[in-house]
Formats: sequence, C-alpha cells, structure tokens
Amino acid sequence: MSEPDNSHAPSAEPGQDWVYNYFNYFTEIEEHFQRARGTGLFLLSPLDWALIDTWKDAGVPLEAVMRGIDSAFEKWRGRKVKTRMVNSLAFCAQAVVTEAQIMAAAGAGRAARREAAAPFSIEELHGYLRSSAAALPAGYAEIAEALERLAAEVDRHFADLEALEQRLTVLEEKTVAIARTRQSEEQMFNARRELDRQLRPYRGKMTADQLALLEKRYLERNLLEAEGLPRLSLFYMR
Repeated sequence: MSEPDNSHAPSAEPGQDWVYNYFNYFTEIEEHFQRARGTGLFLLSPLDWALIDTWKDAGVPLEAVMRGIDSAFEKWRGRKVKTRMVNSLAFCAQAVVTEAQIMAAAGAGRAARREAAAPFSIEELHGYLRSSAAALPAGYAEIAEALERLAAEVDRHFADLEALEQRLTVLEEKTVAIARTRQSEEQMFNARRELDRQLRPYRGKMTADQLALLEKRYLERNLLEAEGLPRLSLFYMR
C-alpha cells in the first residue's frame, strides 16, 4: 500500500470557527502523546514541535492528531518484537495523516463546530502583543512597531482572532527572513546536521512533501530560538 500524501490533508476552511480546540493545540497534543507513551513526563524535541507546527499549518484537526497517535501506539504495542521505545511524534506522522484524510472524507468535525470563547482575555492578548514587541532587538524595529500597532487596536483584533493570527503569521515570516540574513554559514550547517540526525530514523516513513515541510518548520524554529526571538502566533499564548 502506498503511503498517504500529506498534500491531501484537510486544510482550514474560510469562516470556520478555528478557535474551537485550537488554541490548546500544542498542549493537548503534547499531553496526549505523553499519556499514549505511558511513561510519565516526556519532553517533546524541537523536531516534535516543528511537526506539530506542520499539522497546525495544514489545518489537521486536533481529533485527527489524537486518533493518529493512538493508532500508531496500538500498532506498536501489537508488535511481537519492539526494537525501540517510541521517542518522537514523528513515529505517529503517517497515522495522523491517515486519520486526517479519513475525517476529511467523512466531513467529520463540520457539524461539531460551534462558537467558542477565546481562552484568554483581551488584557492578556494586549500584554502578549506588547511583550512580544519588547522582546525583539533593535534590528527588528519594523516588526516591533507593527506589534505595537496591533496592541493599540486590540479591541478590534480581539473580535476577529483568525485575521489577527494571519497578521501575526506574516510578521513572524518577516522576522525569520531578517534572522536568516544574519545567520552564519557555520550556524546553518550545525542546524542542518542536527536536523538530519533527528530525522534519520523517520525518513523512510514520511513522504518527500512531509519531509520538506517538516525540515522548513524545524529550521525556522531553530533559528528563532537560537536568536532569542519570540514566536508570534496566538498558539504560543500558553
């Protein structure tokens, strides 16, 4: 059987209530993986967080991720010979894509959409935008000023969080572009080498498209963390 193509994973639909479940996307996936693994506290790796980023960006429903994790562990526990412990979400990647495709084909989740209040207050959002602006160094003044403008009009943006998230995504992309021009060749080489090391066990289990997107997200996260730059998405208001 051929591997599922991640390009067919469901994407967020215009106008859908994406607030529902999604602001806790990272936390819920982390906790569910820890429970499925059954070994208590387990810290996700930078590669794992990058993988969750790719699912979020593709609009993969939280329920599909959880089902995929459960399915992957069920198959792993059914093996007669277990050569290694599951130490990365990447082990569940194909199962998650499969569950996302099943839900998309069935139209699952559409009927369940409902109005949901944001899991943070307008004051918390204002503080998040201001603190993100303050965390940016001098070379990112244009980004900081844009964040301050968003904070100044927080009432308007709180009423349309999806549009605000899109604006923040654009600002983060600009932040990454600036940071990349300041990255040395040695830093780029080391980040790529560490990525290859972490991905090696999973390359044969993911499609070329999946790998390309995961590599992109990993290197972006690595760059932002190395430069001490804040993540700007509302998903990081944890």
